[in-house]
Amino acid sequence: MLTSNRERRDMKAMILAAGRGERMGRLTDNLPKPLLEVNGKPLIVHHIERLVAAGVHDIVINVHYLGNKIQAVLGDGTKFNAQITYSLEPSLLDTGGGIYNALPWLGPSPFIVLNADVWTAYDYTDLRLPEGKLAHLVMVDNPPQHSHGDFVLQDGLVQEGDVNRLTFSGIRVCHPDLFRGCRLENFSIIPLLKAAMQKDMVSGEHYQGVWRDIGTPDRLEALQLAEEAA
Repeated sequence: MLTSNRERRDMKAMILAAGRGERMGRLTDNLPKPLLEVNGKPLIVHHIERLVAAGVHDIVINVHYLGNKIQAVLGDGTKFNAQITYSLEPSLLDTGGGIYNALPWLGPSPFIVLNADVWTAYDYTDLRLPEGKLAHLVMVDNPPQHSHGDFVLQDGLVQEGDVNRLTFSGIRVCHPDLFRGCRLENFSIIPLLKAAMQKDMVSGEHYQGVWRDIGTPDRLEALQLAEEAA
């Protein structure tokens, strides 16, 4: 059963935007990676607009490196028809620690999490967490720079494996219980996901639409050229 309109209105999202993006070199010397522009618009704004278009208006953003610049550009979210809360990180907490730190604002229900440094046309409207699962991952075809992939998607479940692997897109839905027993420190979400996979508690889907990992200046330039040609 797909998420109801009421559930969709109540669903929250988190955008991971705390890191510097070391591989971007000089581009992020004075600008946080989420504010790098495509078609004259910051990457993170593209995400916010797509979330709002899908009915997700309550958004938490974690910030660390030049976080004040992200806050200055986005404000409280009113201009995007969103409500933005900032989860401040005095020191980087990685993906797991960053989400755990933001749980007080994300609440007791499943929530969307996405990486700020990807570009996608994914439609968040029906993104949900199936009953009884701790996480749901959106998987994509392996890009050239990550040809070995991450996980296997089989019968709707994401698992570890060595063949037919796909790449994790950076888009997921998490249940707060995934972080049960954690504490506030720097840690990756990946070990938590792998532990949940062992219990068949991670579902997934294969998205075959537009998706790019904007990890280097070359990839950002390639994306810009592709968008200009579109």
